[in-house]
Amino acid sequence: MFKGMTRKQRKTLIRILIGLVLFVSLHLAEELPVPVQLTICLIGYAVVGYDIVWKAVRNIGHGQVFDENFLMVVATVGAIVLGEFHEGVEVMLFYQIGEFFQSYAVGRSRKNITQLMDIRPDYANISADSFAEGEFPEGLWDAVQGSPDGKLTQISPDEIPVGTIITVRTGEKIPIDGVVVEGESTLNTAALTGESMPREVFPGSEVISGCINMTGLLKIRTTKEFGESTVSKILELVENSGFNKSNSERFITRFARVYTPIVVFGALIVALIPPLVRMGIMGLAPEWNDWVFRALTFLVISCPCALVISIPLSFFAGIGGASHNGILIKGANYLESLSKTKQVVFDKTGTMTKGVFEVVAIHHAPVDDQKLLELAAHAEAYSTHPISECLRRAYKGTIDTSRIESVKEHGGHGIVAVIDDCTVIVGNEKLLEEQGVKGMFCHSHGSIVHVAVDGAYFGHIVIRDMLKPTSVQAVQALHQNGVRETVMLTGDRDEVAREVADELGITDVKSQLLPEDKVRIVQEMMAKTREKEAGGKHRSILAFVGDGINDAPVLSTADVGIAMGALGADAAIEAADIVLMDDDPLKISKAIRISRKCMRIVRENIIGAIGIKVLVLVLSALGMATMELAIFADVGVMILAVLNAMRALRAGNL
Repeated sequence: MFKGMTRKQRKTLIRILIGLVLFVSLHLAEELPVPVQLTICLIGYAVVGYDIVWKAVRNIGHGQVFDENFLMVVATVGAIVLGEFHEGVEVMLFYQIGEFFQSYAVGRSRKNITQLMDIRPDYANISADSFAEGEFPEGLWDAVQGSPDGKLTQISPDEIPVGTIITVRTGEKIPIDGVVVEGESTLNTAALTGESMPREVFPGSEVISGCINMTGLLKIRTTKEFGESTVSKILELVENSGFNKSNSERFITRFARVYTPIVVFGALIVALIPPLVRMGIMGLAPEWNDWVFRALTFLVISCPCALVISIPLSFFAGIGGASHNGILIKGANYLESLSKTKQVVFDKTGTMTKGVFEVVAIHHAPVDDQKLLELAAHAEAYSTHPISECLRRAYKGTIDTSRIESVKEHGGHGIVAVIDDCTVIVGNEKLLEEQGVKGMFCHSHGSIVHVAVDGAYFGHIVIRDMLKPTSVQAVQALHQNGVRETVMLTGDRDEVAREVADELGITDVKSQLLPEDKVRIVQEMMAKTREKEAGGKHRSILAFVGDGINDAPVLSTADVGIAMGALGADAAIEAADIVLMDDDPLKISKAIRISRKCMRIVRENIIGAIGIKVLVLVLSALGMATMELAIFADVGVMILAVLNAMRALRAGNL
């Protein structure tokens, strides 16, 4: 029965069960003297309601009079004073049942999120060789020396300075961001990305905290302090998401502040005015008991618990459901804004493309393709340019630097190298012209690398930044989900940008832009939308999707900034409102669907709770509502609203 409950929840359940026994006993004691019934009533009331009474008294002392606790105490004490012992205990008992339900639902939601985000490491392993000789920080040396035979010592991650060599064994979490210096393994990144595909790592690989080491022993040199690591930033993001309230949550807070005093004074009017009118004007019996009881029923019905509890819970559950899928949303306000998204603007490189160059074709080579790649890779052996790295990867063979006699780099154009006593030119058309070599025009889009040997043209290599596997599907999904306009902004050449946009099915593209140009264009688009929709109730939202590294200004400018997290890149987490932890653009439409389902649930709860309460309040004022119906209008509606809100936790399964 108690499995999965907190200690507080178990205690509350025991109180409810005892209160239920006393409530049944009170029904069985109807024939007993009133003092006996009153005694059973007061014991039952104290068991199930003492904390509510205490909260009401404490809040009154703090100047917070009109809240649900005050309403419950006034209604139940009034019922007992009028001799309605059953109703007094019944209202408090079922209110506690509703509170228990709500607590259990929130606990389940928090537990789900905690499991999904269970990435906080408990320790880091260090040993005597974790630091350079003579550089062991004071305090850690004693801990290591105290371990048997200098074996691994477990230290709190926040004590580990940058540059420490930590050891991560199979099955352990990586505690701090760093670079692998020894060992090979596969990492489980599911807690960060929501994806089950393992990631291969080896010496030189950058790794981030929160991943689980699956297959081999790794030694990692830390590159950040624990507080700046990915795991800390993500946990901080999720923990603080509740501070960014949505418009719906702010509406409920304002509504409750105005609504509660109104219903209290409304109850006073129901209790006093009709009896006085009957007695003073109509000359009839005032029937005080009947009208006071109606007023008490009115108070029970009026509690705004369903709204106050279920609306924040809906957003909390929606954020949790998104987190399960590697979509980190920084607050309920961003979740609400995302549901109104009608324009999505994309960066190109690293967002819709992989951001990694690949050789896609080789043209007009008089030798075999591998020989041409061999010459290009050797010429580019010492360059750190992305295209040089691409050529070396495409060659796949071992580069013999002893064959390279000299290398001269021509900034922005290419390289002239002497390899095996031959002059090899690798670069663009301008470099060929400078060297007096006539090249051949290429009709393919992409970066064209021309190769010449001893003045003779040897062909060219076509290099392109490839689309991500899901990019085309991502744009299609957005259009299917009601996004009316997709735009791509890029600093790339116009012909390359248009080819990529055509492949993706994006409706508009603007190329050769600087970061400030992107900001200006996004601002103009938002201003145009505001002008077009002036006077409308709901403004369409513009979302910008970027890689979070070069796009920080425009991510901050857009209504909603969505960053490709690159497995938790610092810039992405800091600049964006929403972070896609696995860089999958298909998650954009999924995030929009989650937000829309969450908002549907919020609207259902608002309309349902207010509608039922207004109906039963009218019936109460007319004397047609029993205390049982009042309890349903309060506790029953709250339970239904909480259960409905919990559906948002499964929104990520859409």
